[in-house]
Amino acid sequence: MRKINTSVIEEKIYEMALKAGVNLTHSCKQALSAAHRNESNSTAKFALETLIRNSETAVTENMPVCQDTGMAVVLLKIGQNVYLEGIGLNEAVNRAVRRAYSDGYFRKSVCDPITRENTGDNTPAVIHTEIVAGEEVSITFMPKGFGSENMSRLYMLKPAQGVEGIISAIVETVKLAGSRPCPPVYVGVGIGGTFDGCAFLAKKALTRDIGSLNARGDIADIEREALKRINKLDIGCQGFHGDTTALGVACEYAPTHIAGLPVAVNIQCHCVRCVKETI
Repeated sequence: MRKINTSVIEEKIYEMALKAGVNLTHSCKQALSAAHRNESNSTAKFALETLIRNSETAVTENMPVCQDTGMAVVLLKIGQNVYLEGIGLNEAVNRAVRRAYSDGYFRKSVCDPITRENTGDNTPAVIHTEIVAGEEVSITFMPKGFGSENMSRLYMLKPAQGVEGIISAIVETVKLAGSRPCPPVYVGVGIGGTFDGCAFLAKKALTRDIGSLNARGDIADIEREALKRINKLDIGCQGFHGDTTALGVACEYAPTHIAGLPVAVNIQCHCVRCVKETI
């Protein structure tokens, strides 16, 4: 049994939040650079160059890489042989977010859904916990902006719609979104599970490196085909048309009921921010 004080988790998430607000992921930077090299549309190529320069300036000036510093999404994998001591885990996470968003001068964007009154400190964070084997705590911190989040969709397909139905749902979501989620986008997809379960899978998919493929061959085929069709939509960077509408498609799956085929599509803008650490 390993004891971990939640103050350690708080400090780690604080550091991760500060880093995530300023830095794109390495795989995102690589994908944007590749899209820029391969872009045939001059306007889209200029837009991609601007996005790349913006990400570089953010690091140099230690400023938020996007004005929408998002809702704080925190995924925690907690080893079953870990004993957490100290203040409550959720309280520790929210304290970290509160401090980081203040110290990093990040925009506070969280509000009551009815009154629209801002909470003033970007809390509460969205916290997902999983109990896994071992005695470590793995943390993923992802700020999720809502220009892209608002373009996400959930489909309750008929089982007979199969793979073609899944791919069509993914492509339709991106097509309907158009330029609004600040493309080129990263598309997270959840397949199977339940109404709520597949939405979490879609969010979890966005924490994968852009360009990675699902270990299961037929799921990887869906990722490839969906990306191919999306990039034929000619929406392009920031809606200026062009060769790259999406940087990648990542799918996660879970067994589902014999009567259903849930598919969730979670859109992420070009500004992919995700930091992972293990304690």
